[in-house]
Amino acid sequence: QVQLVESGGGLVQAGDSLRLSCAASGLTFSSYTMGWFRQAPGKEREAVGAISWTGVNTNYADSVKGRFTISRDNAKNTAYLQMNSLKPEDTAVYYCAASREIATTMRGYEYAYWGQGTQVTVSS
Repeated sequence: QVQLVESGGGLVQAGDSLRLSCAASGLTFSSYTMGWFRQAPGKEREAVGAISWTGVNTNYADSVKGRFTISRDNAKNTAYLQMNSLKPEDTAVYYCAASREIATTMRGYEYAYWGQGTQVTVSS
């Protein structure tokens, strides 16, 4: 079956960096748009960004644009979320997800598969 496993979360200070990984199995990884989402306590899930099948196209939420970078390695079936200049408001559980949409969709309902999430906590 399809599995998406996130890793790399943790507790960091404001201004620090973290890189999250999403290891995929059970699907043809190179045929899926990969998205990153996050959910903070008491808040709705929000899209962070997405990357196209080939990795050529990316899309980001305004709140992370210029600080976060999504990449992928299709040979390793892995997607990445590089987070720089982290802020306390970035604290959330981060999820990766896979979509058959060709476009770099930021709509959660267009993602068929989801990981279990990894906690990122940014202290001030």
